[in-house]
Amino acid sequence: MLGTSFFGAVRDVPRAVRLPAFGSFLNGVVSFTFVHLTGPRGLSVPQAGVVAGIGGADARGGCRSGVRTTGAARLTWQVRAPGPDRDHPARPVGPGGASPVRFRVMTDTTPARTTGAVAAGLATIAGDGSVLDTWFPAPELTAEPGPAGTERLAPDQAVSLLGEGAAKAVGVDARRGVEVVAVRTVIASLDEKPLDAHDAYLRLHLLSHRLVQPHGQNLDGLFGLLANVAWTSLGPVAVDDVEKVRLNARAEGLHLQVTSVDKFPRMTDYVAPKGVRIADADRVRLGAHLAAGTTVMHEGFVNFNAGTLGTSMVEGRISAGVVVGNGSDIGGGASTMGTLSGGGKERIVIGERCLIGAEAGVGIALGDECVVEAGLYVTAGTRITLPDGQIVKARELSGASNILFRRNSVSGAVEARPNNAVWDGLNDVLHSHN
Repeated sequence: MLGTSFFGAVRDVPRAVRLPAFGSFLNGVVSFTFVHLTGPRGLSVPQAGVVAGIGGADARGGCRSGVRTTGAARLTWQVRAPGPDRDHPARPVGPGGASPVRFRVMTDTTPARTTGAVAAGLATIAGDGSVLDTWFPAPELTAEPGPAGTERLAPDQAVSLLGEGAAKAVGVDARRGVEVVAVRTVIASLDEKPLDAHDAYLRLHLLSHRLVQPHGQNLDGLFGLLANVAWTSLGPVAVDDVEKVRLNARAEGLHLQVTSVDKFPRMTDYVAPKGVRIADADRVRLGAHLAAGTTVMHEGFVNFNAGTLGTSMVEGRISAGVVVGNGSDIGGGASTMGTLSGGGKERIVIGERCLIGAEAGVGIALGDECVVEAGLYVTAGTRITLPDGQIVKARELSGASNILFRRNSVSGAVEARPNNAVWDGLNDVLHSHN
């Protein structure tokens, strides 16, 4: 017996816009059908609309929801059916009497970030006066930070704010050709762009100390404020002075190790967040946000202004600007498209309990409980075959939940299917003892 597919009637939604709606059945077994409402370069819905009439008989209730962001507006959708499964909102809607799917446009009501930050720290100043780094051991957010800027602290002030060790930490380091000074930096508003290198380093510390989440502050112009530095076993060194410093080290019987030449140091040389395991510290930049319960394995990588919001396994790449939800797994060698190189503008968010398989990748956002099979890279322009045979670009599914992305091993077509067989999730043993 052939199953019956139900397509919701669309009211008050512009014809140029398409969104996913779901619901079809075959003898009481859930299958998946998409109604698509698309528009050029994302969603643009000026008024509310309703997709109605998804349902059938003998329904097992369920709930399904999602969110899609376009500029300052967010489009949310939800399908809710009565029944015993209401406590499991991530499961697909059963083939029963579901209430209408309602779409509404929500303007971003998040209040402007007026919070500032303040911290005392130690800065390394090169011979030419450039700031090589600034370490802030205990940054704080504050509603009344005072005027923005950085001031150099007197010895007694440094001891008062940083502790007794500050008195010995400051001074000229002739071996590296630098001077270490104590400073106090104030950010009047995190909405304003960084003023100088000290300000930039404080913002990176706020991220790695988990005081601010990715995209929670203005980082415009940050790259231009940071010097390119040789990060060595003796501390930061001006790139032009590396060989001189290497000789000075040899003269003292020391071997200078240069771990990288970059604008960003390793996070663990400045911040070691609690509840986190990092197998290779070189793979996590200062400015990464790692939530408690996160494990970053040897092939994992986390850039600045990116990271995790909950317990996660990271065996692949979390690029700049990418945020991973609680319970998700970035498989070995997997990749997420960031917003730095290649002119990428869309922020990639990986929802909760998602799995990106080994050597797979995504250039779209994923909702909750999505799976991308191993070896499959889903870019925004990837053409996806839906269960009804319709072909759409992957960007039209961006942010949708409970989808399995796979490549048909016979036809080679990339397909989107309902993720009915939810993966087993993270291994609790690996994350509960971080």
